[in-house]
Amino acid sequence: MRDLRQNVLAGLTTSFALVPECIAFALVAQLNPLMGLYGAFFICTITALFGGRPGMISGAAGSMAVVIVALVVQHGAQYFLATVVLSGLIMLAFGALRLGKLVRMVPHPVMLGFVNGLAIVIASAQLEHFRHDTPSGPQWLQGTPLAIMLGLTLLTMLVVWLLPRVTKAVPPALAAIVGVGVLTQLTGLPTPTLGDMARIAGGLPLLHFPEVPLNLETLRIIAPYAVLMAIVGLLETLLTFNLTDEITASRGQPNRECLALGAANIVSGLFGGMGDCAMIGQTMINLGSGGRSRLSGVVAGVMILLFILFLSPAIERIPLAALAGVMFVVAQETFAWGSLRVLGKVPRNDALVIVAVTVTVITVFTDLAVAVLCGIVIAALNFAWQHAREVRADIEDSEDGSRTYLPHGTLFFASTARFLELFDPQHDPQQVVLDCRYLRLADHSAIAAVQTLSERYARLGKELRVVALSQRCRHLLLQAGVPEARHEEVSGAA
Repeated sequence: MRDLRQNVLAGLTTSFALVPECIAFALVAQLNPLMGLYGAFFICTITALFGGRPGMISGAAGSMAVVIVALVVQHGAQYFLATVVLSGLIMLAFGALRLGKLVRMVPHPVMLGFVNGLAIVIASAQLEHFRHDTPSGPQWLQGTPLAIMLGLTLLTMLVVWLLPRVTKAVPPALAAIVGVGVLTQLTGLPTPTLGDMARIAGGLPLLHFPEVPLNLETLRIIAPYAVLMAIVGLLETLLTFNLTDEITASRGQPNRECLALGAANIVSGLFGGMGDCAMIGQTMINLGSGGRSRLSGVVAGVMILLFILFLSPAIERIPLAALAGVMFVVAQETFAWGSLRVLGKVPRNDALVIVAVTVTVITVFTDLAVAVLCGIVIAALNFAWQHAREVRADIEDSEDGSRTYLPHGTLFFASTARFLELFDPQHDPQQVVLDCRYLRLADHSAIAAVQTLSERYARLGKELRVVALSQRCRHLLLQAGVPEARHEEVSGAA
C-alpha cells in the first residue's frame, strides 16, 4: 500500500513538471500547445505500460522539438504529424533489430558530459520564466516582479531541499508546487502563472491520419526529419535509460523500450500529438519522489489528459516560479558534481570529452544528438590512437640465418603504419618469419598491411612466412586472397 501511494504521488508530481515543458517545446516548434500535451499523454502512458524501464518518464523533449521547426514552418503541422509516424516506425525497426544494446558503446565520460550538459540546459531553460513580452521583444523582469519571482523560486527550492528532513510522507516537489501555489492565491501576489504561457483546456484527441499526399514527394520531404527525430529520440531515451539503471541499481530492457517508444510515437502522430522521447528532468523528479514502478508513469500520463479535460482552471494558476524552482533543484541534482573532482585524475583525453569540446559544451550550444555522437567519435579515436601506439615486436635471429618477428598487439586501421615500420625488408635475410601468436588481425586494413609487407619482401626476392595464425585470422587472410602457400597454422595459436 505504501508503494502504491508513493508511486501515485510521484506520478502526480511529475505531471505538474511535464505540463510547462510540453507547452514550451510545442511553442518552440511553432505548434499548438495542445499537441505537446496530447503527445505527452500518449507517449508517457504507453512507454510506462509497455516500455523496458519502469520509473522512466517520456514526454515532449526540447531536442525533438528543435529538429522539426524548419519542417513545420515550410510545410505545416500535417507534414509534421506524418513525420512523427514515420519516426515511430524507424524506432520500431531499431528495437525489432535489437540495436538498443548499442547504448553499451557509449563511454562513461560521454555519459558524464551528457548529464552535465542536460543539467545546464534544464537550468538555463528556466531563465525564460524571468522574462516578459514587451512591444520591443522579450525583456528581463525588473524591480518588484523580479523580486517576487526570485523569492518564490528560492522558497520552492528550500521546501524541496528541507522537507525530506522533516517528513518523507509527501514528495517534496509536490509539496513545494502546491504550497507555493496556495500561497500566491491567498496573498494575491502578482506573478506569472502557467496560464500565462498558454491555455490548456481542450477535448479528447481524435484519431485521424495526417492529411498529406501519399507519394514519393511527401516521403522525400519528411524522411530526413523522421530519421533525425528517431536518432535524437533514441539517443536521449537510451542514455536516460542507462542513467536510470544506474540510479535504481537495476537493469531494464533497452530493446523493449525502443519498441514501446516507436509504437507510442506512431499513436501520438495519428492522434495529433508531438513526437516525444525520454525526459531526464522529469525522470529525475519521478525517481526522486519515489516513483519506481510503471504506475507512476501511467499516473503522470493520465493526469496530463485530466488537466486538459477537467482541471485546466486549477493547473493554469500554478506559479511559474514554483515550477522553475523545482527544475533548478533537478538540474542541481542531475549535474555530476563528482566529474569535476576527477578531472585531474582521469586521462586528459577523457577530461576533454567530459568538459570542453564534446558533450557538455556541445549539448548546450547545439543539440543532444550532435553532442553524444561527437563524444563517441572522439572517445573512439582516442581509444584507437592509444591501441595503435601499443603495437611492438620482438626480433629473434636463428642459427639457420632466418629472422623471426614476434609482434604484440592488435593490427587494425590505426596501427598498420606503425606495424609496417617494425620491419626492415631491405636489410633482413632471405628467410623472414612473421609469428602471429600474439598479434590479432582486426579488420581489412590489417589484412592489407600483411599483404603489403609480403609484397615488399617478394619484390626483393625474399620470402615472408606467416605462422601461428589463429583460425579466425587465417580465415580472414585466405578470404582476402592472400596465397595459402605462404601461411602455416600452428596448433594452439591464439
